Amino acid sequence: MSIAIIGNAQITEVEGTLKKQNNDTLEGWKKGGVVSANLAQTNLTNWAAGGENSLTVNSLFSVFANYKKGKVAWDNSLDVGYGVLGSGADSLEFKKTDDKIDFLSKYGYKARKNFYYAGLFNFKTQMANGYDYTSKSSLPISTYLAPGYITLALGMDYKPNSYVSVFVAPATLRTTLVTLERLANAGDFGVEGATYDESGILLEKGKKYRNEMGGYIRIIYSRNDFTQEILKNVSITSKLDLFSNYLDSPENIDVNWENQIAFTINKYFSVTFNTHLIYDDDIKFGIDTNNDGEFDKFSPRVQFKQILGLAFTYKF
Repeated sequence: MSIAIIGNAQITEVEGTLKKQNNDTLEGWKKGGVVSANLAQTNLTNWAAGGENSLTVNSLFSVFANYKKGKVAWDNSLDVGYGVLGSGADSLEFKKTDDKIDFLSKYGYKARKNFYYAGLFNFKTQMANGYDYTSKSSLPISTYLAPGYITLALGMDYKPNSYVSVFVAPATLRTTLVTLERLANAGDFGVEGATYDESGILLEKGKKYRNEMGGYIRIIYSRNDFTQEILKNVSITSKLDLFSNYLDSPENIDVNWENQIAFTINKYFSVTFNTHLIYDDDIKFGIDTNNDGEFDKFSPRVQFKQILGLAFTYKF
């Protein structure tokens, strides 16, 4: 027996500010959210071709509360997602596939037509331990607040219409938290690692945080009210974050780019295609150039994820 419902709305921060296009002129609070629960299950009995039983569960909880009155615009959102994959012939061994907490608050005061003085606060982390499932080690490689990211930014927000927001912040402080001492000592996620003497004795523990001053750009496009016949049931959302550290290799720009195209089937179901690209100059991956089983060097790499599936969501 095989049942599959996979994929969900990966980009939900813009639900309030850019989604309800026909209510943009209303003042006061706009509140709402999305709950999504997805399941993929495969059960095999005496299956000659072989294979394993599997169960995938993904969930997403996203809420927004946005305020607009006069020259003031205040946008708030919280996204929480978690997913696991279980597989095995007899009993299922579960592995984490998704885990995120993402809170954002942006306050703007209108300067002139389409331009707002704006301040932004963003906090990102995860809920549970993360593991390298290709390794025999049982030690986590990530956990709550390891890493955690805090961004404080001041700049201008350009909103030419209800579909587009371009936030440019020349003054941005980004703090990376690594509260798990073992990871901090290893210098993971860009923090300063521990100092050891020649015999390997710890002299100074690694730092559990790292501050970066730089420039930040956030571009959002979201639209779900196309008039063309071929696009009437289509919604498109794209979010691009760019950050440059002024004091350390400013030419190496960190990129976080999420895209979603959704084709609505009915009130509760839609076909979604999601992509997520990340490049962070501070996250290093081991590279084995000699194929001898040992890492020869560590360097940043492009991270990419894509999901195509049928989504069940409830909006409120």
